[in-house]
Amino acid sequence: MKTRIIAKLDVKSPYVVKPVHFEGLRKISTPEELAIKYYKQRADEIFYIDIVASLYQREILYEYIRKTAQNIYIPFAVGGGIRSIDDISKLFHNGADKIVINTHAIKDPNIIDKAAKIFGSQAVVVNIEAKKWDNWYECYTDCGRIRSGKNVFEWVKEVEQRGAGEILLQCVDTDGRQRGFDKFLCKKVVDLVDIPVVVCSGASSKEDIKEIIEYSKPSGVAIASILHYNKTTIQEIKDYLLKNNIEVSK
Repeated sequence: MKTRIIAKLDVKSPYVVKPVHFEGLRKISTPEELAIKYYKQRADEIFYIDIVASLYQREILYEYIRKTAQNIYIPFAVGGGIRSIDDISKLFHNGADKIVINTHAIKDPNIIDKAAKIFGSQAVVVNIEAKKWDNWYECYTDCGRIRSGKNVFEWVKEVEQRGAGEILLQCVDTDGRQRGFDKFLCKKVVDLVDIPVVVCSGASSKEDIKEIIEYSKPSGVAIASILHYNKTTIQEIKDYLLKNNIEVSK
């Protein structure tokens, strides 16, 4: 299987922002502009996450999602503020190919079962915001702010059993720091489930991406900071990985 290289857009409408540890937001550009930019760089997918919709209990801003989706022709996954099957249906009607759910899935896990049954497992991604404590990892909600009490490793197995088709794994401790991934966390989650796992949080270089792929064998790597700050491009990442015998699409 080829490893997907995914551009991740953290959105506080109308801007893409870049937090550190899910805090301290810095404006980057608009989602529409960056989606087109990364599409042209040959991203395999775009993940669009409204990072404040659940936190502020705000309605999903479908207009921005529709505008972002209209000029890209790769899979487009959208999350943030999803509370119901109706929300999910509206997202698909506004350009999403997959939905990404975290906060409400923790509060009411049955939404995973319902969404998978209605729309298919391939369209349901569960976002996990993991934070390490002394000897365990806890799931957080509301953009890494609220403790859930759920053990990450138990939760990933449950979401797979409930019908989720994919996991987006983020790490609160390494997010935005550009100091590398939590390799133990990534490998443990990938090994625990049979569904695809996209790892995120911590890439500082092409070497970091190569290392996490070789170490944990994820289905994909989602990248934000090093793309937003023009440290590299998706095509450069892919060229580097191909030279190092890692299978990615050209």
